[in-house]
Amino acid sequence: MKERKLSDILKLAISLAACFSAGFIGSFFSRGSIPGWYTLLQKPAFTPPGWLFAPVWSLLYLLMGISAFLVWRSGIREFHAREGLIIFSIQLILNTLWSYAFFGLKSPLYGLIVIVPLWTAILLSILNFYRISKTAAFLLIPYIIWVSYATALNLSIYLLNP
Repeated sequence: MKERKLSDILKLAISLAACFSAGFIGSFFSRGSIPGWYTLLQKPAFTPPGWLFAPVWSLLYLLMGISAFLVWRSGIREFHAREGLIIFSIQLILNTLWSYAFFGLKSPLYGLIVIVPLWTAILLSILNFYRISKTAAFLLIPYIIWVSYATALNLSIYLLNP
């Protein structure tokens, strides 16, 4: 019993660390571009204030980490859990890659090219996680909603800045 509890704590810590690491890596690309390049872009009226991004992403990475943990805890040997965590890992990579494409390369077009498969991978993660843990799947709903919003924002910025 005690061993399982320690194992669960370790799995939760690794899951959270993986998600927050993706955000940390992505922030390297956005930090340098936001004060200059991003502020000069034409943006749609529905662009949120800059201060909102950090708390929203912090909450989303927390929910993502808990979600991944719940699936991992169910047993990595189970096919659906393993498949779900692989897809989840892919979306985490795409999440980081979006920051590089949009902010690092300063390209709304490349951001769009990455965000569409990112959204798809999030949806596939939700569908796979639902088979294992409904809670894990529901914890990803705010994430897909935010990325849907980010997709509309990315597309709008692309169209406003030819």
